[in-house]
Amino acid sequence: MTLVDRFGAAPADFPVAAPAAEEALDGVLRTVAVGALQLEAGGALPEVELAYETWGKLNADASNAVLIQHALTGDTHVAQGSGAEPGWWDPLVGPGKPVDTDKYFVVSANILGGCYGSTGPASPDPEGRPWGSRFPFVTIRDSVRAEARLADRLGIRRWHAVLGGSMGGARALEWAATYPDRVRHCVVVAIGAYSTAEQIALAQAQVLAIRQDPNYRDGDYYDGPQPEAGLGLARRIAHISYRSEAELGFRFGRRGQGAENPFEAADGAASRGRYQVESYLDHQAEKLVGRFDANSYVILTEALMSHDVGRGRGGVQRALSSATAEFFLAAVNSDRLYFPEQSEELAKALPGEVPVHMIDAKIGHDGFLTEIGQLGPELRRRVFP
Repeated sequence: MTLVDRFGAAPADFPVAAPAAEEALDGVLRTVAVGALQLEAGGALPEVELAYETWGKLNADASNAVLIQHALTGDTHVAQGSGAEPGWWDPLVGPGKPVDTDKYFVVSANILGGCYGSTGPASPDPEGRPWGSRFPFVTIRDSVRAEARLADRLGIRRWHAVLGGSMGGARALEWAATYPDRVRHCVVVAIGAYSTAEQIALAQAQVLAIRQDPNYRDGDYYDGPQPEAGLGLARRIAHISYRSEAELGFRFGRRGQGAENPFEAADGAASRGRYQVESYLDHQAEKLVGRFDANSYVILTEALMSHDVGRGRGGVQRALSSATAEFFLAAVNSDRLYFPEQSEELAKALPGEVPVHMIDAKIGHDGFLTEIGQLGPELRRRVFP
């Protein structure tokens, strides 16, 4: 399914004037050119386009704008909007919901380097060929700089709130540090101020799984077989960290998958039946392979490895000392990828007393998606009155 199939046809560019945003259909993908971009780690992109969706209407003074950031393999479809497809944060965003689209103008942008409409490795270069292996290294900070240009083109000088979970939370935090005068509220869910050594180690295993697939060809595979095995393995590694041990044990235990017997292997170990948990990971891998680009997975995973709001700013505390946003932090109590302690550490680095709201979920890291409704009452009280 292509992006046009999924979201419907959209104009190639989006007018700068704010009133055009008011006329747009909710939850329909569109793109805007934001110009050339010099990158933090060196190199440049000669022309960048960002894909985004909006919900609600921008008011006359553009004071009701909210930016919602997606996670690593997420997309811009935060809420259902005018179409039939559900959004990934439907409990949070929509008419009458905590982020009330009858009151707020919500924007969600596909991250730079992604594969849901923004400029990424599968995009054509100036000569019309996919960037592939020549796509430059980009950081979370680079994406935020591109998003600032999107805000300019929509007529938004200051966001009422920027919020996100996991990698989306890293982008929200970077917004508050990079553009302190442009963020009133910053909501950071299920991530800390930087990626730890363990998180980098898990990410490296995923990146290598893709790069070592024979079909990867250093990223120049668009004219041949796709590196599906490598991408699928990367997803398996990641998904184990997204779910808690307790949830996997409760759902699957040591049971075999259907009629398959893990202890029957007449033709060697490779012929044995699967455990249920193996079948589950196979399913998650197949789903991602069917909808995501392997190069984008590498680029975005590398960007997340680079996440450190204190980099080049004298450390985390100094980097956030000039932030003027009101912070709302939350963690998932069963998260074993981004531990709640990292959110507590971030809270201590922020000016003033900032509590960490806890999402009670047995599922693990993915609780920031499945149980986001738990934050609704506090978000209404503190961020979206």
